[in-house]
Amino acid sequence: MSIIADVVSVWKSLRKQEQRDLNSGAMHHPDTIWFMRCKIIRNLVRAESPTEIARILGCSRSHVYRMASRFVEDGLAGLVDLREANGPTKVNEQYRNLVVRAVSGSPRDFGFERPSWTQELLVIVASNELGVTTSTATISRLLSKIRARHGRPKPYVMCPWHKSARTRRLNQIRQLEFNLDTGDCLFYADEVDIHLNPKIGFDWMLPGQQKKVLTPGKNQKQYLAGALNYSTGQLTWVEGGSKNGALFIKMVDHLLTTYDSARTLHIVLDNVKIHSSLAVQAAKQRWGDRIAFHFLPPYCPDHNRIERYWKDLHDNVTRNHICRDMNELMQNVTSYLNQRNAAGCHTLAQSG
Repeated sequence: MSIIADVVSVWKSLRKQEQRDLNSGAMHHPDTIWFMRCKIIRNLVRAESPTEIARILGCSRSHVYRMASRFVEDGLAGLVDLREANGPTKVNEQYRNLVVRAVSGSPRDFGFERPSWTQELLVIVASNELGVTTSTATISRLLSKIRARHGRPKPYVMCPWHKSARTRRLNQIRQLEFNLDTGDCLFYADEVDIHLNPKIGFDWMLPGQQKKVLTPGKNQKQYLAGALNYSTGQLTWVEGGSKNGALFIKMVDHLLTTYDSARTLHIVLDNVKIHSSLAVQAAKQRWGDRIAFHFLPPYCPDHNRIERYWKDLHDNVTRNHICRDMNELMQNVTSYLNQRNAAGCHTLAQSG
């Protein structure tokens, strides 16, 4: 006898009230598990195939057969979720907090030499710390629930300054943002390298395929020196063939021309040598009080607001690019920066 015939036979043996309860559960029920199981049995009674039921309900054929077998053996009682009798859930708040703490740190914090986490290692840590044994599938679901992602860590260099000195300098720059005098302008400045050989980055690909990025082979470089207006989000930049003091001076001169009516231009910048070279020191005599430099603590790129601007430039233009020569690439760079200035915010690069 087929599984459908077995289900129909048990269905006919049910009392009328039990049949009504099952039909009602298949139409609407707050318990999604009970709702799904009733729906499977009702559809089998209607002589729909397990394959078709699995397709319509979005479950597996094995699940349909499993529910049918339980119904044939125990009737409506076979559809009850027996997991409630398993005792307290293993993945409780304590378990969740342990996984969050572990993923936020390193396996070395728990006595392992391995520098990065695997799901199997998280299972071992939970067993050692809490005496609770779970599967990697349980860990996988929990990682998804806490929105953990498997990505690349960000390298950084430790700031050599004492924490108090670093905090004091950063606070001074924040106060400058909040208390900027009328007639003054505040800028975040930095330089960026533009390589003809593209930097390779993530992209979506179909299964079994790997995209290829044609590179010119012999690399060429151009450089931008830019200043991001803190108040308006507008970028002022210049191009050059070398990243040196002359490029930075060229940018500041262009900034003074662009904002000729401003009283003082405050420029926040990093500690790269070109920003304090002899040529820049000589130019400061010419600039006078119209230019004021505010240096960030060493190795603090996250506090330079223009860094995100450069990241967007790489993401939209230079990463995985297919330009054959530097002129084409720089045209795309200029086009993107102009589009972003016109939009007043982050924008997607548009083809010319």
